[in-house]
Order: sequence, then C-alpha cells, then structure tokens
Amino acid sequence: MRAALLTGWRKPLDLATVDDPDCPPDGVVLKVLACGICRSDWHSWTGADADVQLPHIPGHEYCGVVEEVGPAVTRWREGDRVIAPFILACGHCPDCAAGNQTICLNQQLPGFTRAGAFAERIAVPFPDTNLSPLPDSMDPALAAALGCRVTTAWQALTGRAALKPGEWLAIFGGGGVGISALLLGRALGARVVVVDVVPAKLDFARNLGADAVIDAREGDAAEAVRFATEGGAHVAVEALGIPETTTGALRSLRKLGRMVQIGMPAGEHTMMELPMDAVYSGQLAVYGTRGMPAWRYPSLLSMIDGGHVDLTPLIARRVALSDASAELAAFDAPAPPGVAVITDFKA
Repeated sequence: MRAALLTGWRKPLDLATVDDPDCPPDGVVLKVLACGICRSDWHSWTGADADVQLPHIPGHEYCGVVEEVGPAVTRWREGDRVIAPFILACGHCPDCAAGNQTICLNQQLPGFTRAGAFAERIAVPFPDTNLSPLPDSMDPALAAALGCRVTTAWQALTGRAALKPGEWLAIFGGGGVGISALLLGRALGARVVVVDVVPAKLDFARNLGADAVIDAREGDAAEAVRFATEGGAHVAVEALGIPETTTGALRSLRKLGRMVQIGMPAGEHTMMELPMDAVYSGQLAVYGTRGMPAWRYPSLLSMIDGGHVDLTPLIARRVALSDASAELAAFDAPAPPGVAVITDFKA
C-alpha cells in the first residue's frame, strides 16, 4: 500500500510503498477513505512526542471501509463504513467496562504508538469496542474532520462540563477544537465568545455565529470575557495547551464556573503556574479531557446527520497524501481556519 512515512524530525514525509497491515484475529483492516491533518500530528513531526518511534506512519483522524475481519470480531462485516476514535481501548479492563475507554490502561494511539492513517489501509484492534458506524449520507472528508477536534469538543461540552442552554461559553483558541466547540456550543443553545490573536480566526468565528470575539493582543482577555458575558463565562474551554490561555480561561469564569482543559500541554508547557486563588475563591471546577469513546459517537453523528449542526466549515481543503508534509510544516506558524483532509491517497 502507499503510505507517508515519518523518517526524521521536521523532515518531509517519505512517500513509499509498504506492506499492507496484517489483520489481527481480534481486529479489522480498513481501507482509509479520508484522514485529517491535525496539530497533534505536527507535535509528532517535530519530535515532541516521545511515544513516536521512527520510521512511522502518522495520522489519527480517519474513517474507512472494513476490508478484512478477524475471526474474533462480532459486530462488523466487510463493506461496513466506520469511524474510529484516536484512543483505541482494550475493551476488557475495569475502565473500559465502566465506559471510560479514553483512560484505558492498555490504550493504543494510531499515529503515535502504532501505525496511523496517512496510508491506504490501517489495522484497528478490538473493533467491537473501538469503531462506530458511519452514516451512509456522511461525507468521509467531514467524518475525518471530526477527528479529535469535534469529538474532543463534544466530550468536553457534554461529557465533562455539562453545558446548558443559555449559558455563556468562552473559548480560548480559535483553531480546529475551538471552532468545533463554537459550532457545537451554539447547537446546544449556549452563547459563545471566542478569544484568539489571529484576526482571520476571529473573523471566521464571528461569521460562524460567535456572540462576541476578543483579540487577546489588545489587553486583558479574561477581563474582556467577563465584560462581554456580564460577570464571566459559565464554561470556559482552553484549546491550545499553553499557560497564557489556561490562565485566561480560569480567570474568565464567573463563580462556580467550569473550565475544561482541551489543549494538550507539551514540551516546556507541561508544568504551568496557574491562578489557584481564582479556583479557590470562585469555587471553580476544572476538568481535563482527552478524546471520546466510540460508544458516544452516535449521539454526535446523529446530531450532524439530522442537520442540527453544520460542521462543513471545518473543512478548509481536501488534499493529496503528497501534500501532508507541507500541511504539517504550516503549523509552525498560526494556522489559517479549518482543517486539511487527505482524500486522495494515490497522488
């Protein structure tokens, strides 16, 4: 099969012909229909992720068609259209049994700890736990664009913060996760304010229906959020993983507010100094979140398929596998709105 191989940090990916993945007895092999290109892939490309061993196939935001089925698999057949979370769980441990597959002790991460989907095919272990059916009417590019950004935002808003209609939602970071949270938050009936430093992202958010946008270069963003929301947001999400936005998100909340850390702290940002006085005096709740288990996908997919939220603005461009290197390098600078999705694995 054709694949894009990471063979050196910050180097162009090698387009190569590699062996097709073997089908595990308790797994399936998918023909990849589409795969998103994410900032998390950029982290791997730069060498910031210690789990990645070279040479390696990146890619963790994918959907596909089942081509091979292992004998121990019961839910899936050849020809099924499916989508997978980026955290693949074992399905057998106590956390999996409790429905908390994203903290599975035995988890595997395609594109990080195992071969990913910048390729024509990908093997998926334990598919009875790790796959969800993809509606026939859904564009594969849109399904791949859900990737980790939309699913993580959905889990953050509904599975962690329990966002309610009429509440104010403050989003720090107008990239893929932030814009996903904007669209989903509005669909849930919330009022939304978006904070960023890139004018194009703020314009994009405004055009998608944000009730307010704040340019963090122009002053104290948290104070601006409190002013716009008449006292502070009920829920804030941090979508970058850096101290400035994490601090801003906490300080933007009203008393008894809820903050969800969506952005992945990496490198020098894994340790942060945070305003714990605000957490204490405001009696704030702080949640972490990472991914979403496959069993929660139908609630999101049915909302999209039913026309209750339009996520097509997330797709910035459809690209070929040969374009992946340029797309990864583009994350070195503030990226333009939207996600690039690989839909052509031959070019």
